[in-house]
Amino acid sequence: MTITIPDETLGDLRLTSEQTRMEIAVGLFADRRVTLARAAKIADVPFLTFQRELAKRRIPLHYEVEDFEADVRTLAGMDPQ
Repeated sequence: MTITIPDETLGDLRLTSEQTRMEIAVGLFADRRVTLARAAKIADVPFLTFQRELAKRRIPLHYEVEDFEADVRTLAGMDPQ
């Protein structure tokens, strides 16, 4: 999927595409819409890098057994980073 956001919509935020991906991933994870592994994949960063970003923002992991199982499935389909 490709999402186009006009520069004037973002105003003076001056986000890079990498920062935008991270913001989307963090928001989806914080809203419990995606698992940790899927959020890291959306952000296009290694799993531990995403965990560090959450810690920096003081966002709890809210990690359940179902999340672990979903992450295992997600990670099984990922290329090593």
